[in-house]
Amino acid sequence: MSLLETLNGDLKAAMKARDKQRLSVIRMLKAAVMNEQINAGHDLTADEEVSVISRELKQRRESLGEFENADRQDLVDGVKAEIAIVEQYMPKQLSDEEVQQIVAETIKQVGATGKGDFGKVMGAVMPKLKGQADGKLINQTVKSLLN
Repeated sequence: MSLLETLNGDLKAAMKARDKQRLSVIRMLKAAVMNEQINAGHDLTADEEVSVISRELKQRRESLGEFENADRQDLVDGVKAEIAIVEQYMPKQLSDEEVQQIVAETIKQVGATGKGDFGKVMGAVMPKLKGQADGKLINQTVKSLLN
């Protein structure tokens, strides 16, 4: 079952339940997926769908940080609820320990020895962890293991 089919089913369920916030978020996700599909000119692969959802999640997390800095609790609560809904469509997230293990294995595979190999390690590890871990966590883990 594709992400679009899942979103359509959840959209109908949210309409029946009269859950306005969930309905709004699902509509936004569906629009983002449809726009990406139109731009690509073909049905999206699972990886491309994860990329779209990841991008939407990242935007919300950035907004959350800015709202927290501005001390806008009214907006923080709404964005946190949106993040919880968007996360339901992401693949299972790896724990910090699992990410650290995969990064350590990748460092050994590419033969990285220091900070200068950061780009090489990131280029090799990102496809392995795409959608399964936050980019900031991966970045921090690579930096700490290379030091």
